[in-house]
Amino acid sequence: MLKITSSAWFRTWWLVLLFSIIKLLLHLFTNTNYELQRDAFMYIDLGNHLAWGYHSVPPSIAVFANISRLLLGDTTFAIRFFPAIAGVLSILLIGIMVREAGGGKWAQFFACLAFLAAPAFLRSNTLFQPVSFNQFYWLLLAFLIFRLISTQKPFYWYLVGLVAGLAFLNKYSIVFYLFGIIVAVLLTPLRGWLRKPQTYIAMAIAGLIALPNLIWQANHNWPVINHMQELTETQLVHFRVDVFLLEQIMMFLPVFFIWILGLIYVAFLKDGKSYRAFAWIYITVILLLIILRGKHYYTLGLYSTLFVFGGLFIERYLRGKMGFVKYILTLIILLVSVVALPMSLPILKPEAFIQFYKSIGMEKFHRWEDGKYYDLPQDYTDMIGWEELTGMVGETFQKLTPEQQAKCVIMANNYGEAGSVNFYGTRYDMPPVISYNDSYIFWTPESIDAEYLIKIGDSDNLEELFSQVDIVGRISTPHARQEGTPVYFCADPKTDVNLIYQEELQNRLKRYNHD
Repeated sequence: MLKITSSAWFRTWWLVLLFSIIKLLLHLFTNTNYELQRDAFMYIDLGNHLAWGYHSVPPSIAVFANISRLLLGDTTFAIRFFPAIAGVLSILLIGIMVREAGGGKWAQFFACLAFLAAPAFLRSNTLFQPVSFNQFYWLLLAFLIFRLISTQKPFYWYLVGLVAGLAFLNKYSIVFYLFGIIVAVLLTPLRGWLRKPQTYIAMAIAGLIALPNLIWQANHNWPVINHMQELTETQLVHFRVDVFLLEQIMMFLPVFFIWILGLIYVAFLKDGKSYRAFAWIYITVILLLIILRGKHYYTLGLYSTLFVFGGLFIERYLRGKMGFVKYILTLIILLVSVVALPMSLPILKPEAFIQFYKSIGMEKFHRWEDGKYYDLPQDYTDMIGWEELTGMVGETFQKLTPEQQAKCVIMANNYGEAGSVNFYGTRYDMPPVISYNDSYIFWTPESIDAEYLIKIGDSDNLEELFSQVDIVGRISTPHARQEGTPVYFCADPKTDVNLIYQEELQNRLKRYNHD
């Protein structure tokens, strides 16, 4: 009997397991082709300064960083392992939802293939960023709402509250999805739950989990507001509705039609009426982000759920005489995925990447946050040059005597420079890099003993502070976003550098608190 049960289980789930394994292998074999992306270095440093909040992100990414390093070590592979696992778990949830909605093999195939082949999810599950886990939390909340609709068991509300709270501690954009859930509850039969206590207990659970971070934010003058102002002034100013909507297609280029069919399924078709809440969630979040001028990829967590219903649509409506269309769609997905794969996963080095896309007429195809188009995706340019930078800083530091090293300070202009040197520079036994950027301002020492200074980035007023100011090198790695960034070595102070440092630190802290 056990053998029969196991065999039946395998026949039901083998396809989902196959896609999960392929997903894991894709990431494990490509995760070390490039260096870590600049944001990851800061998140690793957050783990060295555990707190209930930080300047630009909630606290959980720091915990993930520490767990990764504890279990797998200080390697690129280790840091990128859990985002890959988040992608694998997403495929498993998608497969389960398809099955519980009555879908068969074809529905499982297209729903799981859509997630596997989607360039946006391949990229996000490569990067160690809150966005990787955020997408999984959105899907997990969708799964719980899905189960609530299917079973009408109030227990799922408690899980919704738990996951919502944890998701808030990961990325604040979860509030967009939660707002979508509220709208969906009001506009669908889910509103019946408003007369029952479980809904409000779920809200209380989420609030209690989020409370420590909210208290931290209040005690630190709400850094998240300051961060959003920075984003608005430097990145969101480039928002365009037409580009935002186009990117909803481009992020899923080989499989975009599957989420469109999924949206049609839950929004208009009788078969999807039970799950209409997901149509309202999608519409609400899209409109909210357009109004608030959000980044196009803030929507990513919506689409894994729509893939579920897109798979159901294809299986139920492309059959009989239309059955051959499934094979054509599969072929199209595979062919387009081959073209999209290099921009989805870091499988090609920069020169090979550029040549490949030039050969198919897609050069200057990648839009950065400044609104302009470039030869390489911004994430890729942010994943090269850091080891070279660390080598320059480390070799300069090691040329000093132990006595000189004790009085040497290393400073950087931005968190990518600071975090990368901290991460790759352990073999040089250097002191932590000082920076005023992002959360690093919370960790700056009150005073410094800087008879010697290694400065990464623009010189500022170094010539006014030191008699000796030498450029020891520049980032020369081709296509690095920070190519040309200088490293200075300064000695023989002209003035009390510590006094200047303290004044600058206080001025920045005042501006920070004022903002």
